[in-house]
Amino acid sequence: MITVALAAALRDAGLRWHPTTGDRFVIDKPGVDDDVYTVSEMTVERHDYPSGTVLGFNGTTEWALDSVDAAESLWLPREDQLRDLLGPAFVSLTKSGSDFVVTAVVGGTSQEFGAPGAADAYGGALHAYIRSALD
Repeated sequence: MITVALAAALRDAGLRWHPTTGDRFVIDKPGVDDDVYTVSEMTVERHDYPSGTVLGFNGTTEWALDSVDAAESLWLPREDQLRDLLGPAFVSLTKSGSDFVVTAVVGGTSQEFGAPGAADAYGGALHAYIRSALD
């Protein structure tokens, strides 16, 4: 799972979230951003309204929450989602020592992005890819 800091950097770079079953997220507020939630038809359910998307909490573990606006949530994309978002820019994932290294074509050149976890390596590559697309 990627770090909250990397997820925030991806969001701030322009990555948008359209909640779907299986997605993980934190509530983007101090003091409650340590708990990771999963969108599920049984526990956290997505509700689309004209005013925006709301994530409804229906299970006993989230008894203190009724719902939270998706804009107040921070998506923690999975490794497979990050790889899919890289699309054709993705070249490879390898292991180098204790790090995972993602090679991706960013701004027309092949670049490497290393991190202790594969998801963070993908996230770093995606962050650079999004930023290069904005330049």
